[in-house]
Amino acid sequence: MTKRTVIFDLDGTLADTSGDLIAAANSCFRDLGLGDLLDPIQDAATALRGGRAMLRLGFSRSEGFDETEVDAQYPVLLTAYAEAIDTHTFLYPGAMDAVERLRMADYAVGIATNKPEGLAETLMTSLGVRDAFASLIGADTLPVRKPDPEHHFEAVRRAGGDPKRSLLVGDTATDRDTSRNAGVPSILVTFGPGREDVLALDPEATIDSYAQLDEVVARLIG
Repeated sequence: MTKRTVIFDLDGTLADTSGDLIAAANSCFRDLGLGDLLDPIQDAATALRGGRAMLRLGFSRSEGFDETEVDAQYPVLLTAYAEAIDTHTFLYPGAMDAVERLRMADYAVGIATNKPEGLAETLMTSLGVRDAFASLIGADTLPVRKPDPEHHFEAVRRAGGDPKRSLLVGDTATDRDTSRNAGVPSILVTFGPGREDVLALDPEATIDSYAQLDEVVARLIG
């Protein structure tokens, strides 16, 4: 019998990766002679939307740059990020305790992230928690990525779960849209940047702390 399954987003959900992402973007800007265009605190929410979002925001603060430069700098950013992937990153309080409780209650758990798979594998291994997750699907694992529902479904299947008895824990509109496209509930965390923005997305549930996760999961998928 396939298991009930909880799939987690990574950036902004399991871990605050914004500091290292912004550092990588700023290294690109410095190499172009622009200095540090992003602020680790004020721009944290943008960082958790991905590399291209950071590059667009930074270039919007300087003249003469367009999407061509975003495309050119994206692989440079990924290289810089890979070289210092866990300097400032930390797991959110209670995240892994909650994952372990789910596993002990016989839920399958996995990860579906729009971070490139290799970087996600490296980060989770470096943080010492990769083995807690039965699957990890990255942005380049499949021909599609979130919010395409197949990204979620494949993470569930690889974890040994049943897509019809699954949900997605995330923090952005992309996660909410993925769950809706998949016809499954979403739980969005509100402890990252942009709490009000998260609440406005109207997911099936929100949590302010990982201590609340077990009860909400049980209510939504049994």
